[in-house]
Amino acid sequence: MSNTLEEWLMEEDEPSISFQNEDIDFELPNSGQLSRWIEAVIEREGNNLHEVSYIFCSDEYLFGLNQEYLNHDTYTDIITFPYTEPPLIEGDIFISIDRVKENARQFGSSFEQELHRVMIHGIFHLCGYLDKTPEEEARMRQKEDEALQSLQKLLSE
Repeated sequence: MSNTLEEWLMEEDEPSISFQNEDIDFELPNSGQLSRWIEAVIEREGNNLHEVSYIFCSDEYLFGLNQEYLNHDTYTDIITFPYTEPPLIEGDIFISIDRVKENARQFGSSFEQELHRVMIHGIFHLCGYLDKTPEEEARMRQKEDEALQSLQKLLSE
């Protein structure tokens, strides 16, 4: 008999990362390698993956979620909904592909680089990192940069 919710959840299901589309047609390249990378980042942070779902969508869809659930009247690239607290990682990560494309143009990076940054940004939120203050934002960016370096190594193998 399990003593904690974390133990029960870990016994019930294999850890999983899924990728889905809500209102767009999008295919994620290298999804297997990206899943392994995300799992490795979660483990490196001392957490346990239960289930993470990435939902890729349009600007309008994410804008609607932002209004409905966060009372924000702005466009955004990502909204993360955590369902547990670290060290157990479970949640939904909604990403606007439109916004990622726009951000890549604005920041002078490739679409893939920006997408990977946003994807791991959501994971760091699930791991308990915040980005509300300049200090938190700098720490988040450092964690993202470290994770992206490890992804480059993985993709070049």
